[in-house]
Amino acid sequence: MKKLAILLSVLFLTACFDDTSDLKEYIAKVQQNTSNYIEPMPEISRFSHYDYSASALRSPFVAPKPEAIQEKIQQMSGCLSPDPRRRKQPLEKFALDNLSMRGTLGELGVVWALVEASDGTLHRVTVGNYLGLYNGRITEVNESEVKVIELIPDGAGCWVERETIITMVEPGAEGQRK
Repeated sequence: MKKLAILLSVLFLTACFDDTSDLKEYIAKVQQNTSNYIEPMPEISRFSHYDYSASALRSPFVAPKPEAIQEKIQQMSGCLSPDPRRRKQPLEKFALDNLSMRGTLGELGVVWALVEASDGTLHRVTVGNYLGLYNGRITEVNESEVKVIELIPDGAGCWVERETIITMVEPGAEGQRK
């Protein structure tokens, strides 16, 4: 049995040594079509060293000194700012683009505007009411428009006023802003 296994393994190994001329032809063909040229390495630009030293600046992980806080508060004391203690009104959760004036009502010299929100609810507002996302206070209501003064953040901790006008909407049309 052992002799048969050796004989079979020798027989199988002799089958691996067939004609390899086709492989040699393929290798010669690939070598003929391959170029020996290699592109040169790109030139490396000179590194310029920049010395960054923040040792003179305050670390962002350390609280500022009380003097710096007082100075910032004094700078901001003359700025406009919304009243954070004021209770929000229902129309302050809608952007002005999502509000449209649908009509007016009047009684004893007071004019109310009917303002429709994007959720389909109709609200009665007058001078002094608030609406919009930026603390918009109504300053004037007439038959064709509602004037609103908004407080817009200026990016430096203060607020600036911006006037916006909501005009009357014809049925089937959308409101316009000025």
